[in-house]
Amino acid sequence: MKPSSLLVAAVALFAGAIAVDVQKSVIITYPEETPDSVLDQAKDAIRASGGTVTHEYQLIKGFAAKLGEKVLDTVSGWGKQYNALIEEDQIVSSL
Repeated sequence: MKPSSLLVAAVALFAGAIAVDVQKSVIITYPEETPDSVLDQAKDAIRASGGTVTHEYQLIKGFAAKLGEKVLDTVSGWGKQYNALIEEDQIVSSL
């Protein structure tokens, strides 16, 4: 094997090993009839993965969070049964 091929393989392996889960800011809301335990499970998973719950809403059933894409996939899967709405948190302005 050529030394350059070996170097490329080593760099690719190293890059994969230190890959960081990209953080996203999202708002996750659920229908009113969703059990509180579902929201608690999602928030616990976010915190356990190193994410943060940035706001818990009182008028609607939901919360805002900053979390990695991997845990976002997990939370999204859990929320499908309850029709959770997950959207990117962003600034809204009027024209």
